[in-house]
Amino acid sequence: MSLGLTEIALILIVVLILFGGKRIPELAKALGKAQYEYKKAKELLQNEARELKDSVQNAAAEEEKKASKKDEEK
Repeated sequence: MSLGLTEIALILIVVLILFGGKRIPELAKALGKAQYEYKKAKELLQNEARELKDSVQNAAAEEEKKASKKDEEK
């Protein structure tokens, strides 16, 4: 589902009527900041998830090594 030229023009006209010409740059700036913050938070969460996954995998590998050493000692 994509927007055609007519739909985009209609949306722009409605935005212009609702907010006026002076407020549109302010809204665009706020939207840009929000998009930047969202991207930054998303990257932070991805990094934390990656670190958690790595630590869990490392812990599982250590447990496996301990279990195999115990089996060898028996």
